[in-house]
Parts: sequence; structure tokens; C-alpha cells
Amino acid sequence: MKKIDLQPVIMAGGSGTRLWPLSRAQYPKQFLVLTDDRSLFQQAARRLAGLGAPDIAVAPLCVVGNEEHRFLVLEQLRELGASDATLLLEPMGRNTAPAMTLAALQATQSGRDPVLVVTPADQTVVDEAAFTAALQRAGRLAEGGAIVILGVRPDRPETGYGYIKSGGAEAGSLRVDRFVEKPDLATAQRYLADGEHYWNSGMFVVRASTWLAAIERFRPDIAEATRRAWEGRQTDASFVRPGRALFAAIPAESIDYAVMEPVSTSAGSFELRMVPLDAGWNDLGAWEAVWQVSPKDEAGNATRGDTVLRDSRNTLVHATSRLVGVVGLDDVVVVETPDAVLVADRSRSQEVKQIVGELERAGRSEQTLHRLVHRPWGWYDSIDAGSRFQVKRIMVKPGASLSLQMHHHRAEHWIVVSGTAEVTCGDRKLLLTENQSTYIPLGETHRLANPGKVPLEIIEVQSGSYLGEDDIVRFEDTYGRVK
Repeated sequence: MKKIDLQPVIMAGGSGTRLWPLSRAQYPKQFLVLTDDRSLFQQAARRLAGLGAPDIAVAPLCVVGNEEHRFLVLEQLRELGASDATLLLEPMGRNTAPAMTLAALQATQSGRDPVLVVTPADQTVVDEAAFTAALQRAGRLAEGGAIVILGVRPDRPETGYGYIKSGGAEAGSLRVDRFVEKPDLATAQRYLADGEHYWNSGMFVVRASTWLAAIERFRPDIAEATRRAWEGRQTDASFVRPGRALFAAIPAESIDYAVMEPVSTSAGSFELRMVPLDAGWNDLGAWEAVWQVSPKDEAGNATRGDTVLRDSRNTLVHATSRLVGVVGLDDVVVVETPDAVLVADRSRSQEVKQIVGELERAGRSEQTLHRLVHRPWGWYDSIDAGSRFQVKRIMVKPGASLSLQMHHHRAEHWIVVSGTAEVTCGDRKLLLTENQSTYIPLGETHRLANPGKVPLEIIEVQSGSYLGEDDIVRFEDTYGRVK
């Protein structure tokens, strides 16, 4: 029996602004651990790996994500043991239609024509068996040439999702009459009552060749521009990078607008079907959704971290770095991080993205970075700062190293807290162990490395006239960051 060649694809390029301050541009929600012992991205990868069946062969994962997040993706895949994944790196966001086209071009380059199973990286599912069964059914329909979308039967009048109006049943699926924009509350209540409308899950199952034919018919501009960027690609180990300038010229558009809506309203050779998904699905689009899927106490409160609640109901409290106490609050969201705190009416948590917009317009770093910043070699935590000084706690993974670099405006003092540090300073190289220290003069070429088998931790004290992260001139770098 010939097996269906199934290619799982994860779209991992979102920013998750409505889950600020936990989700930020450099560490967005798909990489956060919110509802499980794994991140949302890792949960998605694990679910897709389980789609195999006697008639279905599952290929290694393909991830389409942001260039800036490449080492986050690689590290989280490493934790899952998924070292054979392919990472398609977008130099900038162009929405989901170009991303899916990249995945289709990647999948067909060696003569294959697999069924693409495309899912966002930031969703949760309660019933994984039901999820697997629905996607396997969709895969079999797509093998026959259909474009298949998964629809979720609504259990509340949700105004934050797009909807799909279903038609009659046929061959274990439903016809799609049309796609509907995010409705107002009255319209959402009507959709919930009529039983004909489903939430658009953002999951698509389609043969690679069918998708390429559809995008070429309905958006030839996107198809042509994406092909040009693909032809200008560079490959570096697991990373595949489309041509940057060519990618920037691709029109930004979603899968729904580019293909799904035109297919649903035009007669032609493309068959559009919907498979209902009843698996406890949630896209965690806002803190309200996180509260909905979280375990709750008898008063309806959901908590994470070090929290104390008194006389509060239906409230979400998420603490990451310190004790948070809440008294007399109902239907509220409280999210604490080391450098920012959010307090919001739970029903208005969709509006958090407006705060992120204000931070971005003001040029503030809190919309981009956490105080603790992850890097491919480890992380650093900005403990304190003032006029002409900054203090950081730095962790370097075993065997990892920072770039060979210099600074025009600052000097640095390094104190080893634990582990062994290999320090390059000018033409000198020395080993430092616990409680030993060194000084890096302003303008001196230097590098920090961990030659040991345990994490290295140091305290770095910077002093100088300018302490921004852009005061780095890199000469050599293990991670390809030398310009």
C-alpha cells in the first residue's frame, strides 16, 4: 500500500502582542511555557510528529519562522530531539501566504509532492487523539486534491476569531460556503445559535502542488515574488534563507485573503472542504484565553508562580519573579515580570496590543526584550543600571562562546560566580574560576567562552559614556552575526 507523504509545517513567525508583558518581539508567545511543561511551539511539534498511520508517512518537520528567532527554534527542537527539522528563515514578516508558499517550494524541490499540514505555533489542544484523527482525515481528503481547513465548533460568542460558514456534509467533511471576518458581539451570538458557523483554526491541509497552483491563480504577484526569493536562497546547515532583498519585495498577505476566500467564492478546479475539530482547541490569542484553559480554584481563579489571592473571583494572576498578592478583584488579569506589570479587565485583554503599540511608538525596549535576554550562547539578565554603569548576570552554556568583539564607549569588569571562563583580551588568553575576575579596557578586542561541562555564570559591570547593545563591533562569531 502506497502511503500518503505528509509534510508537517509550523508557522512560527508571530509576535503575540496581546500576551504582553510575557510575550515580546524577541521572545514571543509561541516559545513560552503557558499551559504545559513544554512551550506552545514544542506542543505543536509534538502533536504533528504523532500523525503517522498505516497509510500515512510523516516527514521531518518544516518550520517557517523569523530570522531573529532561529536559535530559539533550534534550541526548543533540540530539547524535543527533532534535529532533522528544516528551518525556513524569513528576514522580515510577510504574513502567512508567502510563508506557506515557501514551505511548498521547499517540499517539492526534490521531486516530492507531499500533503502539507500547516499549523500555527501558538495553539493548545486538550484532546490530542481527536486532533490526530481530524488531521489524518484532512490529510486523506487533501491527497485526493481538496484544500482542507479545520473548523472549530464555537462554544461561546467569540469576537476575536474569524468564522467559516459551513455547507452540507459530504464524505466525512463539510462544504465551505464563505469566510467571515471577526464579528461584533451580536453577530457572534447569532453565529453561535445557528450552528452553521465554525471558528477558523488557521490550520490548513493541502497538497504542495495544489497550493502552488492556487496561489499562482489568485495571487500571481505573491507566487512570482516568492519564487524569486526562493531561487535566491542560501542554505546553512538546518537554516534556509530566502534572498533578503527579494523577500522584502513580496506583498504581505494572509492565507485566507490570498487563496481561501477567493476559492470559496469562485467556481473552478479547486475543491474547498472543512473538517470539524472537536479537541479542546484554543489559540491563546489573549490573556482571557489563557484564563479559560488554565486550571482554576473553586472561585474560578487561575494562578501561576508565587501568588496569594484573597476574596477574588475569576481572576488570572501570573507571577514570574516575585510574590504577587491580590485582594478583592473579580474578572481581572495580573501579569508580573521583572521589568513590567500588566493589570487589565479580563474581558478587555484583547486591547493589550494597544499598550504594545504605544511602547513601540515611544521607542521603549519593554515591547521588544525581557530583562533576561536569551542568546544562542546562553542569556544575560540586566540586574541594575544607572548613569554611566550597568550590571549584568551572564550565563554561557558549556562549550559555547560569545563573539570576538570590542566596544567604543565602555569598559567591562568580569567576576566568575561559577564554572570556568576562558577569556581572550587583546593578545592574552587566560582561564578564570570561581571568585576570580578580570578587566576589559575600552576599545580592547575580547571574547568570553565556556570550555567546561557545566554552565558558566559571571557578573559583568560595564562603565562608560554609552552602554547600549548596539555598541558592539564583531570580528568573529560562531552564530553568523558578523556583518
